[in-house]
Amino acid sequence: MNIAKIFQTPEHLRITPENLEEKLVWYAIVGTFAIYFIGGLYVLGAVLPWLLLGCLCLRWWCQNPNTPLWERIRVPVGVWIWIGGMMLMQLSLIMGHLDYYLDMGQIIKSSIGWAKGWALLALFPMAGCLPIRPKLLYRAAALVCTMVFLFSPIFIAAYYVKLPEKLFISPLQAIGGPGPEFFEFRLYEIDPGDNTPRWRLFTPWAPALGFVANIYFFMILREPCKKWKYLGIAGCIMMCQISKSRLALLCLPVVWILVELLSRISRALSLMITGAIASTGGVTLPMLSEGLEKFSEQFTAARKDSSRVRAALGRIAIERWQNEAPIWGHGIVESGPHMVEYMPIGSHHTWYGLLFVKGIVGFGALAIPIIYSFIDLLIKSQRSDTAKLGLTMLLVIFLYTFGENLEILAYLYWPGLLGIGMGFLERPLEKPIEAIAQNTNKTTNINTEELTP
Repeated sequence: MNIAKIFQTPEHLRITPENLEEKLVWYAIVGTFAIYFIGGLYVLGAVLPWLLLGCLCLRWWCQNPNTPLWERIRVPVGVWIWIGGMMLMQLSLIMGHLDYYLDMGQIIKSSIGWAKGWALLALFPMAGCLPIRPKLLYRAAALVCTMVFLFSPIFIAAYYVKLPEKLFISPLQAIGGPGPEFFEFRLYEIDPGDNTPRWRLFTPWAPALGFVANIYFFMILREPCKKWKYLGIAGCIMMCQISKSRLALLCLPVVWILVELLSRISRALSLMITGAIASTGGVTLPMLSEGLEKFSEQFTAARKDSSRVRAALGRIAIERWQNEAPIWGHGIVESGPHMVEYMPIGSHHTWYGLLFVKGIVGFGALAIPIIYSFIDLLIKSQRSDTAKLGLTMLLVIFLYTFGENLEILAYLYWPGLLGIGMGFLERPLEKPIEAIAQNTNKTTNINTEELTP
């Protein structure tokens, strides 16, 4: 059997980057494991959006009436709202520091953290306005998840042959980051709650692997090559399983059902289903409520220690936000007490973290862009598959606001942010249409010449 043929893509389905922006995105995703090996994923995620911003500004400055429609830069309202929200996030950061009399060095350090974290939630959607084809994301995601499917047995076997958990920490840690786990090469980890193994692969902790799996899963569903599609889906499911993330396993079916329903909400069948559900709500609501309550209990019981710590962190964050810094927040994170294993207050939950660190202003700086994005993408998804992709990415990210801190993992799930920007733009297919028109004209000219005596 020729193994090379198994992984060979048919000629008509091959995809290659066509411009600088596509090359940057393509190699950043496809090279995930190689970059992880040298500890460079966090550094790449912090630098890439600013490079793409430079590309966008250059294209915007150089475009003229002769620029092809496909390559013209247009920044939609949704992207501007994300930009405004993340600028407001920086303002709340500065005001929180000033309220607690933190020195200029701490303000500069936190601002650099903002540029590597929250700013990415605006920069990558803006990069979605560049001439980058969505199908490039689909294929790149499928290739990464295929690598996961192939490499995961090595990481799993490492636990059973008793290899060390952590092999090394990259020297790139000297550049600076949230912690050493962002630069470690780790084969596996032991869950302190039940002493069983979990795998994080190229992410800083296991649940983050489930987050990335969900982002890539919904991209791979759109992959036209069945071979890469099925291998990629297998890799995504494996990522969710070995991460042992409850939210990852819950997110896949919930988002899938929601998007399929929401993107068809204007169609007669969806309206009929919605009407039937509403008319029987009086009977089904108590049963549904009871079922959700039982599911919640089982969900919590699956990892009691983790649920207890998360709940305690949330209570501490809310209480201290209300009593100490309701408007601008505390400015910086603080370690919690022993009862929460000294984890940062507001961690494991984006909204609690925002309230504690950036107050109600920071909370609104994220809530407003999410609400606007949902409405905008919901409307556009009725007629555009790219907008449907953006809506899917938004729902996955929104669900993960209740289990992760968005800003700290943006360097990993950034392809989803890029998809949101593409959904806002809803770029028409000028390039293929122009190509078809040119081919049609050529054909017409040939036929005319043949008929000319």
